[in-house]
Amino acid sequence: MSQPYPPRNPLHGESLKEKQRGLRDGFTLPLALRVHRALSWLRRADKEHEDLDVRFILLWIGFNAAYAGDLDRALDGAGASNERARFDDFFAALVRMDSNNRIYSVIWDRFSQEIRLLLDNQYVFAPFWKHHGGEVGGGGWEITFEAAKRAANRALAQRDTPVVLSILFDRLYVLRNQLVHGGATWNSNANRDQVRDGAALLGCLLPVFIDLMMDHPDEEWVMPNYPVVD
Repeated sequence: MSQPYPPRNPLHGESLKEKQRGLRDGFTLPLALRVHRALSWLRRADKEHEDLDVRFILLWIGFNAAYAGDLDRALDGAGASNERARFDDFFAALVRMDSNNRIYSVIWDRFSQEIRLLLDNQYVFAPFWKHHGGEVGGGGWEITFEAAKRAANRALAQRDTPVVLSILFDRLYVLRNQLVHGGATWNSNANRDQVRDGAALLGCLLPVFIDLMMDHPDEEWVMPNYPVVD
């Protein structure tokens, strides 16, 4: 029997919001802002069952609210290199907190097939598009593509969750760029598989990320981008 969309998830925006209300007085301001903002987008995404493009974008904004920090780096125009570094730092911190391997369980137990489909999909692989755009870094994309798949498979086998997340979110970041920068048609048949699978993955990973953050208020959470200014 096929699983309904969105997939059933014991962690969702409303249950996490209830938890946050009970814990937020013990949060530092940076953590309070990150969790509050991320939950606002997650709760809205939880209500979006029909439009997968919108659901993916809402979930990505929630993810962005959870991990982003350092306003100077956000404004310096360095682009993808800084974004990749922020991803990796965030994932390393989460996995260190995740003593019960909850993230790996989502990746392996619930979404191994969807992840393999994303890894096999050249349309969410940045060098593929650089090749077709004649940009530097696009040459030999097929070799890089196969190498990235092998690296992901090794990381899955070795339970190296930070590496799996880094490679996976590289792909999701390409999908994010296609949607946010107008590189795709709304509700297009051409990208339905990756949008569907990307939204399902984010819909299950983001609640775990937020839950882990709330369970570790003593971490040194830096102030997020665009802090509240009176």
